[in-house]
Amino acid sequence: MDLNYIKKLVKLVADSGVDEIELEEEGKRIRIAKHQALRPVAPAALPATQDLLVPVQANPSGTPVLPQPIPVSTPPTESEKRLHEVKSPIVGTFYRAPAPDASPFVQIGTLVETGAVLCIVEAMKLMNEIESDVSGKVVKILAENGQPVEYGQSLFLIEPA
Repeated sequence: MDLNYIKKLVKLVADSGVDEIELEEEGKRIRIAKHQALRPVAPAALPATQDLLVPVQANPSGTPVLPQPIPVSTPPTESEKRLHEVKSPIVGTFYRAPAPDASPFVQIGTLVETGAVLCIVEAMKLMNEIESDVSGKVVKILAENGQPVEYGQSLFLIEPA
């Protein structure tokens, strides 16, 4: 495959509605993929009261299903104000351990030093180790293993030593 042929394929993928193309020719394989960058969406503001009108829906059996209350965030307590937040520096997938069968880097109650690896955030097939920027005790793990995280999302609460 020559460079001009590959350039034509890239242009074809870019100009079309196709997200990905894969070809194999004379034992050589090429895969061209375009993935739209995900733009973070700001959450809608919720009213401060819980007196929201939500329609009652019926499930297939015909019995009404009552809506679940919408949680309203409470101001942080004095003990939470002194906790240090470790935030995600990138958008990606949160992993607590280096491998699916390995033990997590940290647990609640683990004492960590500055620079200790807390987790991995995978972004575009790159594994990025997230390190603690303070010494202290891990008090809370705010992200779920294997779930996506956003830039600036709080991952851990650490009580500084």
